[in-house]
Amino acid sequence: MINEYNKFLVSTSYFQNKKLQIGVPYKHQHILSLQGFNKASKEICSWNDYHPTPLHLLSDLAEESGVALIAYKDESCRFSLKSFKALGGAYAVANLLIKKLKEIGITANSSDLIAGTYTELTLKITVCCATDGNHGRSVAWGAQKFGCNCEIYIHRNVSIGREKAIAKYGAKVNRIEGNYDDSVRIAAEVAEENSYYVVSDTSYAGYTDIPKDVMQGYTVMVDETMKQMKEMPTHVFLQGGVGGFPAATVSFLVESLDCPPIFVVVEPTNADCLFQSAVNGEPTVVHGDLDTVMAGLACGEVSLLAWSIIESYVPHFMTIEDKSVSITMKLLANGKTPIVAGESAVAGLAGFLIASHDSSLKETLKLDNNSRILVFGTEGDTDEKMYEKMVGRSATEVLKDS
Repeated sequence: MINEYNKFLVSTSYFQNKKLQIGVPYKHQHILSLQGFNKASKEICSWNDYHPTPLHLLSDLAEESGVALIAYKDESCRFSLKSFKALGGAYAVANLLIKKLKEIGITANSSDLIAGTYTELTLKITVCCATDGNHGRSVAWGAQKFGCNCEIYIHRNVSIGREKAIAKYGAKVNRIEGNYDDSVRIAAEVAEENSYYVVSDTSYAGYTDIPKDVMQGYTVMVDETMKQMKEMPTHVFLQGGVGGFPAATVSFLVESLDCPPIFVVVEPTNADCLFQSAVNGEPTVVHGDLDTVMAGLACGEVSLLAWSIIESYVPHFMTIEDKSVSITMKLLANGKTPIVAGESAVAGLAGFLIASHDSSLKETLKLDNNSRILVFGTEGDTDEKMYEKMVGRSATEVLKDS
């Protein structure tokens, strides 16, 4: 199956970042920092049912693709949400409530919120956001868990399955006619009119504090991964989206390692706002329907905070077509250790496997038989019907023999 990736080379785009700051110490502690990670880790690790998610070594795939190691961080079993987003939106909700309580003289933590100690006060607060699915599910779950109200905005292309998965946590879900970026704007307008608190994973002018918390929550996953790896990665292939996930990963590794790995951001061809921002040397909006099977990556506008980190430390950007997604999901489902990976989980791995078939791109990315590749499987079957359609089996069937 790995030889099939050769046919995607013609539809894959690549760009090398001209603004890369080689050898420059990490300087974005005002956005994300190891100090911020320590705070997030303390809260998140205190939550019920917290445990590190598994790291799988894809030895057969590494051998076939000519590298020393491929490590796959499997977020399909993160809490009950099947996604790394559980670490971001929910943490931001908890932090918001803790801050609001502090403003009236109450010192609280996540454990107090989970116990319902201040529910009478927190139920006066409503959080809201726009989502492609997983972030909204995390915010709704966090609101239910920590004791506040929640309203979510989804766009026309979000599946019914994802809508129901959000609603089951008690959130009011509103579907709009536009795309993801339209839903972001509408959520902000509604919040302004009703004194709600936007808990977004994307930052924009005048709105930065909460997205920092969302991204900082993601660094808990990166820390887990570094503790699980016996050798540090030489390369990390990262999904794009608005940029929060790659920025969190890059910030943690650049600040904590003397010799950070080479970073490659991978996006869908139809939703490549990070790629286009790199090409243009400034944040660039991608217009249109942003139609891609990689639902969680269907974003046309970069998070400004995330971009400031990405443009400084990410040297390589790729776009891939949707047809590579199903093949990669099946590859993982049929592996020696079956792995359930959703549509947005496999972009990084697909990008690497495509690159491994291009001798020129391999040389540019410095990929060889000593390379150690890290990818993050950021979601499981968060849309169960879509997963079964693309893989040909349900997640339960995939895992039954594991």
